[in-house]
Amino acid sequence: MKRRTLLQLAAGAAAATALPRLAAAPTTPLEELRLDYAYYSPTSLVLRRFGWLEQDLKADGTNVKWVFSAGSNRALEYLNADSIDIGSSARLAALLARANGNPIRTPYIFSRPEWTALVVRRDSPLRTLADLKGKKIAATKGTDPYLFLLRSLQLAGLKRGDIEHVPLQHADGRIALEQGKVDAWAGLDPHMAASELEGGARLLYRNVAFNTYGFLNVRESFLAARPAETARVLKAYERARAWVRANPTEAARILAEEAKVPLQVALLQVKLRSDFSHALPAGEHLAALRQAAPILLDEGLVKPGTDLSRIAADLVDTRFAQPYVLKA
Repeated sequence: MKRRTLLQLAAGAAAATALPRLAAAPTTPLEELRLDYAYYSPTSLVLRRFGWLEQDLKADGTNVKWVFSAGSNRALEYLNADSIDIGSSARLAALLARANGNPIRTPYIFSRPEWTALVVRRDSPLRTLADLKGKKIAATKGTDPYLFLLRSLQLAGLKRGDIEHVPLQHADGRIALEQGKVDAWAGLDPHMAASELEGGARLLYRNVAFNTYGFLNVRESFLAARPAETARVLKAYERARAWVRANPTEAARILAEEAKVPLQVALLQVKLRSDFSHALPAGEHLAALRQAAPILLDEGLVKPGTDLSRIAADLVDTRFAQPYVLKA
């Protein structure tokens, strides 16, 4: 038997021990597969546009239902409420959700973006992180931009209580900033790119290391009951990821049409701020989660004493993904 086949079989066996007990193979096809699409995940937009998953599942009589996610918080809420089976979020947001009882696992990375930064108006007097003390800052709680804000404040020796947090969804945060209702905004692309190019907004602070990977999360119960369907979703995402890498300008056009933003905004997000070269969560991603996790405890976002290292290990399921995603 070839070495590659042996490695795949070994990885599959390891995955089975790591997951909840798998249900017997369903005797009836899945009636409906529910997954999200989001402007912060161009791969999901491409997959939805071309209908590759629908084509694959058509013979089984499975309907594909797409649900729009305005941010990681929405995707994770939908997963927790059993409104979708598979959803996309930022890595640290997924860890926060699982730590607070959301039963998800992450077998796949849809992109490595620099999708958030701290944004101010062009004429803002704010120049450093320290200048944010006492200011109004818009951010969507439970998302990467919100956690980016907290980590950035920490660098300046500030805490959440040192600023006035204004909880707004991403698109509303941009409007509030440009209308002068807040002093700064923890932005998210494509809204952030649009604010820069169209509204003249300025990035007060950016840090690629604080931008976490985009995770594709699966409800544990769905993963246990429908491993075959989960695998087919991952394969479809792989097809979309390969297409985006080969056709970044066309992927940007799809994003521009879906998000109703100018092509130059979408190009900034897709070609300059997104890396689609890695699909498998690996040890480096687990290590990065553990490094960032203390902010969740420091800011009281999880219960005191929560073992975030263990939760991170439970969340990032590299062994499950390996048999299905062969080329990262």
